[in-house]
Amino acid sequence: MKRENGSTVIFNGQLIDGTGAAAVPDGLVLVTDGRIAYAGPAAGAPPLPHGVSRLDALGGTILPGLVEAHFHATYFNIRTLEDLDIKYPVEYVSILASVNCRLALECGYTAARSGGCLFNVDVWLRKAIESDLIPGPRLATSGREICSAGGLMDWNPEFRKIGMEGLVFIINGTDDARKAVRALVKDGIEWVKTYPTGDAAAPDVNDHHTLCMTFDEMHAVVQTAHNHGLKVTGHCRATEGIKNALRAGYDAIEHGTFMDDEAMELLLARDVPVVPALYFEKASVIHGPEFGLSQRVIDGHQETLDGGAASALRILRAGGRIGMGGDYGFGWNPHGDYAKELTFFTKEVGFTPIETIRCATKTGAEIMGRGDEFGTLEVGKLADVLVIDGDVIEDISLLEDRRNILAVMQGGMVKAGRLAPRVETTVTVNG
Repeated sequence: MKRENGSTVIFNGQLIDGTGAAAVPDGLVLVTDGRIAYAGPAAGAPPLPHGVSRLDALGGTILPGLVEAHFHATYFNIRTLEDLDIKYPVEYVSILASVNCRLALECGYTAARSGGCLFNVDVWLRKAIESDLIPGPRLATSGREICSAGGLMDWNPEFRKIGMEGLVFIINGTDDARKAVRALVKDGIEWVKTYPTGDAAAPDVNDHHTLCMTFDEMHAVVQTAHNHGLKVTGHCRATEGIKNALRAGYDAIEHGTFMDDEAMELLLARDVPVVPALYFEKASVIHGPEFGLSQRVIDGHQETLDGGAASALRILRAGGRIGMGGDYGFGWNPHGDYAKELTFFTKEVGFTPIETIRCATKTGAEIMGRGDEFGTLEVGKLADVLVIDGDVIEDISLLEDRRNILAVMQGGMVKAGRLAPRVETTVTVNG
């Protein structure tokens, strides 16, 4: 991915650096050759280089580019999980995914970690983004997900003889688990996504259903993945499933919904980050009836929402790490609504705006394994910067509306926002 040469100064706005430090009222960011050269009070800034470009924040907010830590580029605002079951060919899924990547960048998300994808599209999306063929967030890739037979993602009855080739590996035992991971190694992914527990949306494997994968299967996945330098995460809602994942050596936990004291101790001892993805639950409760969700399923999502919010706040207050990622890509929780997750955690869960932004920037970059490259506005890091027209400390929901985005900068280049360069295109028709 190219970086902008030369220097740009971003001024006239409060500065939130993403580290968790208090906002600087009159901040300034100096970008040189695509990296942060200075970020701090305008009064303490060094002399500006000759010919520096100027970007006026209009009295708004300067902050790091956001990180979507549970991203499904290949989910296309589906109505049910079954819609993912090879409903569209890989060619069309790839086009849809590229559109979702562009949308994420336009919403201020300069980086994202995949929570699973159809086929092997993630790897090629990352290549296209890094080659500047398509716009999108810096991407940490996943691939087909791993689930035991009869688990959350195995909904086809045996008589259909469908193997879910585009979506998941259905495993039975440790040998299958190792074989699935080795296939992902060949695909070139970074994160192995698994399904140790159930979900409110599934009639037979609800949130408290643990044995969607056995401990031995989970341990085999981790051993094989770590042997090849890959990381492992899992859809973990049930308490015992969370503990199984932590004991097996998982590198991250998706959801972490129902945490008891023992689970908390295990989590904090290993400093494993959690991505609660709670706005999906809230959207399921709000919009479930219009999408045909049964009352039993909606009640399950409400229980999940309440339990997940309590666990997330407890983890943060205990010094654990929370990433922001809302499991977007469903009809009632569509792509483009990413920042609603941040509003929810601030206004309903109890995070402060500064805490939420730190989770959505610094922690997200750490989960991706790239915390030393971006995620905060610190000297030497890549200049992935978001400039918002307004005070996000006063009202974090400003991040939800793309009309409030003045600039989305990636590697020092303004890629989106009201102040982005406009490219004029002329079409000539011969004959």
